Amino acid sequence: MAPHILQDRVVVVTGASGGVGRAVVRELGAKGAKVALVARGAVGLGAAAVDVGAAGGIAQVYEADVADYEQVRKAAERIEAELGPIDVWINAASSSVSARFTDISPEEYERTTAVTYLGCVWGTRVALELMRPRNRGTIVQTGSALAHRSVPLRSAYCGAEHGIRGFTESLRTELLAERSGIRVTTVQLPAMNAPRLGSTPSQAGGRPRPKPPVHQPEVAARGIVHAAAHPERKEYWVGAGTAAVLMAQRVAPALVDHYLARTAGQPRQSGEQPAGDAANLWEPVEEVPGHDDSGHHHPHARSLQLWLSQHRRAVLLTLAAAGAVASAAVTRKSSR
Repeated sequence: MAPHILQDRVVVVTGASGGVGRAVVRELGAKGAKVALVARGAVGLGAAAVDVGAAGGIAQVYEADVADYEQVRKAAERIEAELGPIDVWINAASSSVSARFTDISPEEYERTTAVTYLGCVWGTRVALELMRPRNRGTIVQTGSALAHRSVPLRSAYCGAEHGIRGFTESLRTELLAERSGIRVTTVQLPAMNAPRLGSTPSQAGGRPRPKPPVHQPEVAARGIVHAAAHPERKEYWVGAGTAAVLMAQRVAPALVDHYLARTAGQPRQSGEQPAGDAANLWEPVEEVPGHDDSGHHHPHARSLQLWLSQHRRAVLLTLAAAGAVASAAVTRKSSR
C-alpha cells in the first residue's frame, strides 16, 4: 500500500494530553506521523506519547500553556530543532465553563477565552512565523457547531468559538491575497464525550453534560486528521448534529432561539459532582481511558455525516450519474 500522506510528517497538536487532542495524536500515530504533543499536564502528555508510539508513530512532548504566546513560541522552536520543520499545526486546545453568564466569574471568563480563543490565535501565529519562509504548511482549527450557533450556559466558550471563526476567515483572505502556499482549514465538531465540560458546578448541582447526539473523541479525530491531509476545503462538519444545528441556524434562527430558550434554560446533569470549581480550567485533569465523561451511556463511535463530508465529491458524482440514468430512462419511456 502507498504510504499515508502524513507519514513521517511533523505534526503539532495542542491540547494533546486529553479529550479530542489525545484521540487526534493516536490517529496521527497510526498514520506514521512525527507528533509533537503540546499541553500543560506532564502526566497526560506522557501517557499520550505512549499512545502515539503504540499506534506506530513517533512522539515528543512539550509542556506549555497555549494561553501564553511565549511558551507556545519556545515550544515550537524546540519542535523544529528536535523533529524538523513543522508540516501541520492542529489547534485542539480548549476549555469551558457551564453556567449562566452572570454566574461565571471574570477570572473564569478570561481564562476560558485565553485558552480557547487566544490559544488558537497564538498557535496559528507561531505556525505562520515558521511556515512563511518555506511558503508551505497546513493549519487546522478545531472548532465547534457553537461557532455558528450559540447556546445558553456556554457564553464564554461560544464567544471564543465565534472569535476563532472570525479570526480564521480574516486570516484565510490575507493568505489568499498573498498567494500563500499555506493552507488553513476548520473542522466543526458536535457534542463530544470529552473532559472539557467538567468545569464549574451548576446551580442545580451535579455535572453539566452536552445535548445528544454525543460522539466519541475518535470520531472527531478521524475528521481532524482527514482535514490535515486534505486541507483544500475551507470547512469540514463532523456529526449529523453539527449539520442539523448549522442548517437550522441558516433556515430559521429565530425558531432556534426559542427552542433553546425552552429546552436549554437549565444545565443538563449527569448526576455526578464535578471535581471542584473550574476543574480543568486552572489545572490539567488527568484523563481516565474509556471513561464516559459526557453522562451519556452510548456515545456514537461513528459518523455517517463525516463519511459523506470526506467523500463529498464521489457522492455528488454518484448522485449526478444516478440522476442522469434516471432521466435517460424517463426520456426513453416517454418517447415510446
